Amino acid sequence: MATPHILNRYIRRRFLTAILGTFVLCTLLIFMIDFVEMLRQQGKYGSVPAWKLAWITILRLPAYTEFLLSFAVLVGSIGALLMLARKSELTVMRGGGMSAWQFIWPGVWVAAVLGVFAVAAYNPLAAASRAEGERLFAEAFGRESNLLRNESGGSWLRQDGADGQSVISAVAATNRGLSLAGVTVFVYDSAGLFTERIDAARAELKDGFWRIEEAWVARVGREPEKFDTYLLSTYLTPERVADALGTIISVSFWDLPGLIEVAEKAKLSSFRLRVQYEILLARPLMCVAMVFLAATVSLRSFRSGGIQTMVITGMVGGFGFFLLTEVSRQIGVAGFVPPWTAVWIPIVLLMLLTTTVLLHQEDG
Repeated sequence: MATPHILNRYIRRRFLTAILGTFVLCTLLIFMIDFVEMLRQQGKYGSVPAWKLAWITILRLPAYTEFLLSFAVLVGSIGALLMLARKSELTVMRGGGMSAWQFIWPGVWVAAVLGVFAVAAYNPLAAASRAEGERLFAEAFGRESNLLRNESGGSWLRQDGADGQSVISAVAATNRGLSLAGVTVFVYDSAGLFTERIDAARAELKDGFWRIEEAWVARVGREPEKFDTYLLSTYLTPERVADALGTIISVSFWDLPGLIEVAEKAKLSSFRLRVQYEILLARPLMCVAMVFLAATVSLRSFRSGGIQTMVITGMVGGFGFFLLTEVSRQIGVAGFVPPWTAVWIPIVLLMLLTTTVLLHQEDG
């Protein structure tokens, strides 16, 4: 009874090492790419200390890398199984009476645990750190917000209030759109005539007004004035601002059910939120499916040949599946199918397909 337990721990360790190694390598590549982009922004829009650029990049990193987990599980599982096969360890295990399912199970266990951890802990961390990173980014480059907005499109919001209509532009929107950075506001009176322009570092939505900080206000026929705090009335509710400016990537898994309920009570579309929630719920099963996909192309003996072809087939199949899930996600966001259908059906189909292939390979 001790031998299978020791083998399970050994195989789990091999899977975990390979998956985390792949994830760390991809994370380092993304960090370098994003840091180079930050340096490019610094060269174009202002001088920012290198340490601050690195810190902003680190804060943005978890949100960019949490989507890599499924890919890391696929590549890491292929690598772990190939290493076991290359050293003839799989052959020895088979000779000892173990079936393919027995040495795949430790990998399934590792993938499922990583998937649960990614949803319950890593996703909230990624959401919080991205919000802070975008805030620091806007503060660092907010003085050049006009140039940034012209290239990236920025975030625009038209609103009405006791002071009249206004159009708000922001370089970055955090806290589900309730906190803005790099703010420009064009204010019009009740007759639709332009009255003033406001340029500010930050703005935060309160009950019935925007609290604008470090604001320069330019009125028609008057010199610009500096205000530490400037208030602008609004009839907007937090729900409508979140729907217009909020980003799904900055919303924690634990906050999504409440946001879905609020959106539906406000008669706003909740398809985007529901699809994201289903994606997070399905992430552990997605990771398990990647292990099954890896097993279909990694269990052949090296003496049989054709390993390179099988691995390439598995990688191409993985990329094809990721493309299919993205298309299905977009269909769900558009509301053509229920969110759970758009997310779960491709994963279930992959599980059925890979299980059939493994049964055929194992039993002939």
